[in-house]
Amino acid sequence: MWGHLMPLSCPAMDRLFAVGRALAGPHSLTNSSVFWRAAQVLACGWALAGLGATVQAQSAVKAAAPAAPARAAEAQAAPLSAAQFCQRVTRKLPNVSPALCAEAQLGAGAARSVRGVPLFQRDVVSPHPTLRVLVVGGIHGDELSSTALAFHWIRAAKETPSNIHWRFVPLMNPDGMLQRRPWRMNANGVDLNRNFPTPNWDKEATHYWQQRTKRDPRRYPGPKPLSEPESRWLHDEMERWQPHLIVSIHAPYGVLDFDGPTVPPQRLGRLYLDQVGIFPGSLGNYGGVHKKVPVVTIELPSAIRTPQEAEIRQMWLDLLRWTADRLGAG
Repeated sequence: MWGHLMPLSCPAMDRLFAVGRALAGPHSLTNSSVFWRAAQVLACGWALAGLGATVQAQSAVKAAAPAAPARAAEAQAAPLSAAQFCQRVTRKLPNVSPALCAEAQLGAGAARSVRGVPLFQRDVVSPHPTLRVLVVGGIHGDELSSTALAFHWIRAAKETPSNIHWRFVPLMNPDGMLQRRPWRMNANGVDLNRNFPTPNWDKEATHYWQQRTKRDPRRYPGPKPLSEPESRWLHDEMERWQPHLIVSIHAPYGVLDFDGPTVPPQRLGRLYLDQVGIFPGSLGNYGGVHKKVPVVTIELPSAIRTPQEAEIRQMWLDLLRWTADRLGAG
């Protein structure tokens, strides 16, 4: 009953009780001025108390709601310089010194992560390039060795002659790696290697995540294909730059995978070809199967340790040999 009266203002209560007095009649006990005045005071008190409780409840709900704008504020912060980036990543990466990172001479383009970190890159261009090769590390933020290998290969590309225009992006998922504890996904909790627009993504990617991974949060494909700025950048870069080959560096399965139209490499160093299958929303599926751009996926044997220097070198030489034999980079 009183719940209906609480939202009324005190003047509204005055009018309501005036009507009540008229209906009660002149000889009713309840027509007493003292009785109605007391009733008005009580009713107004209840109304104000109800209003106060409502305001308190609304304030509590607002306080408990997720702070959605906080992430947007982070994204508007001043982006890292290359020197600041090197300072932060070398604290986490295995076998990458500040000198090696500085030597890479990374540049920041327009691409940014969810939190506004630039997707730094380095081009190494031969005098007469016949191929464009895109090398991407750190798609998964907890695969530290993948980013480390990309830094070592930047140095190798500068030292080894080839007819290739190399474009290295050592860390495509900086938000995942630069957290206090690195994790696989980006800042939105999306597995970037399940966010590419493969055919029937809406059905297949969601079904695979729900049924095959049992909603594993580490493999969440996102609300829609290319929902993330990092995957959108790589998708758009493929359209703009038209690479002849993509090398995607991962860990820790210790194999060599391949998707695409040409004969795959049988080995890179101690990694042997073992085509592990096609996943909805993966870069190999989108680039190699759908867009017909060869995608070599390197799965290093450890996510937290790089191979020995000799093995890093041998993997690089085997990659050069394969590109010359199969893609015409000789």
